[in-house]
Amino acid sequence: MGLLRRLAKRRVLTAVILAVFLVLVYVVVTFVQVWAASRENQAGKAGAIVVLGAAQYNGRPSPVLAARLDHALDLYHDGVAPLIVVTGGRQQGDRFTEATTGYNYLRDHGVPDDAIRKEVQGRSTYESIAAAARFLHDEGVDGVVLVSGRAQSKRMEGIAAEVGLDAQVSPAGSAPAFSSLVKETIGVSVGRVIGYRRLENLQG
Repeated sequence: MGLLRRLAKRRVLTAVILAVFLVLVYVVVTFVQVWAASRENQAGKAGAIVVLGAAQYNGRPSPVLAARLDHALDLYHDGVAPLIVVTGGRQQGDRFTEATTGYNYLRDHGVPDDAIRKEVQGRSTYESIAAAARFLHDEGVDGVVLVSGRAQSKRMEGIAAEVGLDAQVSPAGSAPAFSSLVKETIGVSVGRVIGYRRLENLQG
């Protein structure tokens, strides 16, 4: 019996070590994918450019949001898509939503009103992409170019696929910090397993 018990323990230990090794490999591969996506510009012809929101200051875009909007303007003027969707709700105490700030910025830079759509309720990347997907589907638009920070690129791809969008990602801004890549790696690793909507609910 002692020999059988030792063999059983050894098998359990081997299984645990193998499981830990596979999880580590999965996380490392995901990190590489997150890093690679942060460096890739996939922008091609699409039905709409979707700009993910960022901080605004009393109706003035933060440098992060301005970089995303300027990038969307470049894509729009290059003929990538005929529509720009600005997203993002209002933080407590704000007078303006992130989407309205983006809308005003685009109008000030010559984009006609009928070429802009606003999503003003989203408080997260998932909520904003999901809400934009609903009204874009109603307009017959499935193909989009997503514009956000570089670190978020891989997670945005996953969220877009989950809500039925055929997405290309065209990130804006400077190279992400290592800590941001690690954070996104965790999000993508978990989101792929349980789904990004469920991950959003857990984080909420």
